[in-house]
Amino acid sequence: MAINLRELSKKTIPFTGGHRMCAGCGAPIIVRQVLAAAEQPIAAGVATGCLEVATTIYPYSAWGTPLIHNAFENVAATVSGIEMAYRALKARGAVDKDIKFVAFGGDGGTYDIGLQSLSGAMERGHDMVYICYDNGAYMNTGIQRSSATPLGAETSTSPVGKRIPGKPGHRKNLTNIMAAHDIPYVAQTTPAHWRDLMTKVKKALAVEGPAFLNILSSCPLGWRIPDDSSISILRLAVDTCFWPLFEVENGSYQMNYEPKEKKPLSDWLKPQGRFRHLFRPENKHILEELQAEVDRNWERLLRLSKYDSE
Repeated sequence: MAINLRELSKKTIPFTGGHRMCAGCGAPIIVRQVLAAAEQPIAAGVATGCLEVATTIYPYSAWGTPLIHNAFENVAATVSGIEMAYRALKARGAVDKDIKFVAFGGDGGTYDIGLQSLSGAMERGHDMVYICYDNGAYMNTGIQRSSATPLGAETSTSPVGKRIPGKPGHRKNLTNIMAAHDIPYVAQTTPAHWRDLMTKVKKALAVEGPAFLNILSSCPLGWRIPDDSSISILRLAVDTCFWPLFEVENGSYQMNYEPKEKKPLSDWLKPQGRFRHLFRPENKHILEELQAEVDRNWERLLRLSKYDSE
């Protein structure tokens, strides 16, 4: 499933510019890479959120694919219903085209209020790909914390003050939760690693049954970073092992990238204004706890991938 860059440069991607997403937002970069990787016709569902709101402002749409918008919490259910209708029509000979179905949701609509819908669709075995663009908060409605928000991050509902130093508690490990559903394909990636992302999209579309991709998506507004630093900050997330690149194929873990020199997590945290308070002396223990959690998760992934490779 090699990516031919020359051929890719000639491809018309069915997602236009002028979509009104914020400058530096990772979500539209993800969508372009996903659609560029697809070789089959795509029908997409998009949950309410930044991506839907800013790309489908009536009467305009940035999408060149069939698209359905649904509520915040049910894109997996909607797309699974479309996939079932397609299968029924194809069995009757009413449709002869091979179509792939992709659902897009942010972390709020995926980790939290859409988790039940997502879990049900995966358990039922629908032939669809679910893509979570994870920017670590409910950015569309005011930067409220979600269960994807890292420990200590400042959001509008976990403000830094005398009572709390940012969000209490670690983020949910949704990628492993999806792997525990024993679906054919699960992976984690970022748009800064475009070849990795597009290869994984091709794999996800190729499997029969459900697939899930968790993609870290920068948010300059919520992360409080310059608009032009999105790609560099996503690379730091991987090089510090906060966001490892790995995949789980039929239950077997495989590490896709191991940094030659694992950078300290502080290298990823420092450029982001939402973590600025953690570098005060009284919050040193939170930095240490964050680093310890990253180290634990990284070592666990290394053990799993080594075990499965043997």
